Order: sequence, then structure tokens, then C-alpha cells
Amino acid sequence: MTNEITEKLKQSCAGLLMMSESEYPFEVFLWTGQANSLTTQNLLQLTDHPQESPVEEVALDDLFRNCAYEKEWHDEQQKQNVKKFQTLVQTLKDNLNEIKVYRIGTINIDVYIIGKTQSGDLAGLSTKVVET
Repeated sequence: MTNEITEKLKQSCAGLLMMSESEYPFEVFLWTGQANSLTTQNLLQLTDHPQESPVEEVALDDLFRNCAYEKEWHDEQQKQNVKKFQTLVQTLKDNLNEIKVYRIGTINIDVYIIGKTQSGDLAGLSTKVVET
């Protein structure tokens, strides 16, 4: 079941880039046996960040507010990308429970979208955003 979830995530984010001041791909991850022990300190340890790194939690919809909602000025390519992002968000919501989004760092920010699988593991996507 867990491999099925990671495959679905890989398919839904294939070819998508997270938009910010720079564009980064998404990477799928699976952390087994971590579902009941996710704390800020544990997250920093799992992601190899220094313990003093700033961590911010944001809502999933807030993370994708600029790329999963169609605007009237979008061209056809942008409209297609919006649909792909909407599919990605729905795939996350359909396959993971208790989804949380963590932003680690400043300026070059590592983003982790983490949810619990039915088997009790943590899975999700990571990417980067640049905000100056």
C-alpha cells in the first residue's frame, strides 16, 4: 500500500515545478515508523537541518495558492499547469491523512508536505522555494 502511495505521488508531481523566485521539482519521500513521533526537532533531524533552523507551518492550500487556482490572465499552458497542481493537491488529500506543510529556513526555503499513510508511515513531497 505504501509503495502505491509513493507511486501515485510521483505520477501526480511528474513534470511540475514549484513556482517562486526560482522553480524547483518535487521529490517524493517515505519515512517508515515515524507517524507518531513527528515533532519539530524530529523533522529537522529527518531532513538533516540544524536544530536551530526556523520552521513555519502553513496550510496546504496556502502553499499552492499561486499555482492551483486559475486566473483570467493565464494562457493555455498556465491553465494546464493549474489543472496538474489541482490534481496533485487532490492526490495528496486522497492518499494522506493529517497533512501538514513545513517551511524550513529563510530565503532558500525547504518545503515538506507530510501526511500519514494508512499503514502508519509518513509520506509526502519535498521541494524548495526562494523568497527574498
